[in-house]
Amino acid sequence: MKIAIIDADLLGRKNHSFPNLVCMKLSGYYKELGHQIELKINYEELDNFDKVYISKVFTDTIIEDHILELPNVEYGGTGFYYDKATPLKYEIEHHMPDYNLYDKWVQEMIDGGAKRNKLEYYLDYSIGYTTRGCVRQCDFCVNRNSKKVELHSPINEFLDKDKKYICLLDDNILAFPRYDEIFKGLQSTNKYFQYKQGMDIRFMNDKKVEILTSSKYRGDYIFAFDNIEDKSIIEKKLKLWKDSCKKTTKLYVFCGFDRDDSWDKEFWKQDIVNVFTRVKSLMQYGTLPYIMRFDKYDESPYRGTYINLARWCNQPNFFKKKSYREFCEANGENSATVRYMKEFEKDCPDIAKMYYDMKYEDLNKY
Repeated sequence: MKIAIIDADLLGRKNHSFPNLVCMKLSGYYKELGHQIELKINYEELDNFDKVYISKVFTDTIIEDHILELPNVEYGGTGFYYDKATPLKYEIEHHMPDYNLYDKWVQEMIDGGAKRNKLEYYLDYSIGYTTRGCVRQCDFCVNRNSKKVELHSPINEFLDKDKKYICLLDDNILAFPRYDEIFKGLQSTNKYFQYKQGMDIRFMNDKKVEILTSSKYRGDYIFAFDNIEDKSIIEKKLKLWKDSCKKTTKLYVFCGFDRDDSWDKEFWKQDIVNVFTRVKSLMQYGTLPYIMRFDKYDESPYRGTYINLARWCNQPNFFKKKSYREFCEANGENSATVRYMKEFEKDCPDIAKMYYDMKYEDLNKY
């Protein structure tokens, strides 16, 4: 057969910089069966193919309905079905990814002036899961129906020995009872590796600190601080971590999600307080926040504050040197950034007084 594979996020999102693992597994599986595979980078002339597979990870990637209704099209992934996505067939799920699927597109990007480091996940990484599942059942998460972490695949199942690095997509590796076996397996490859998802620092202990800090870990360590109610346990674990690790550590700060489903103005106000409070804690422990906004933030009366917070926190060079107020003012008196800052301060002066002028360099105990 002549098969087209479409990474919908690649076509529908700006600056998308991570390959679709499902697309690579589909390609690897069907190539091995002798079929002709093409990574399609548009939605034109799809009737020229016997089969078209479309996958997406993000729910807000737009695909026109008439494309999905074509008789030769099959589609799937969390971007379509979120937590109810149908699993891949076993033979596909556990097939070696085709790491050459994106080669032509990558070369076109480089020829067009793209920097190689922006394409490193297409070029330099073996990508896969060693475990799947989580124990937390967070309402907002794609794993909310999961109750445990289970072994998924051996590292060799997705390891390309010619790739320099390994990227793990495990949902909650630190909750896996046999996590030490996974790390020993990774260490035995003698390759640098990283976990792409925010690891669950609430499961941190002395042994896990030792294993993580002694591994060939690539890039920043990334954990998650999703809920203000975890502040005390997060701070306790951060102290344990920072007493041993001097390397840059980031924590995802999830916001804009109302667990009580009220979505009223008081929720939005308190959610902003919760963000600032978590940011302050991370400052104190010499770590960096990365703001992750639930898409409903766009409906908030404080939408501009969410935008400002993300721009401030998600740029470490600014975050380390400037308070929130200083960052906003640096954008210019007539900027939307300053307008958003002043609007929130007028509505919530006590909150602004408490948090607008705190600085990383003043609070950092490390």
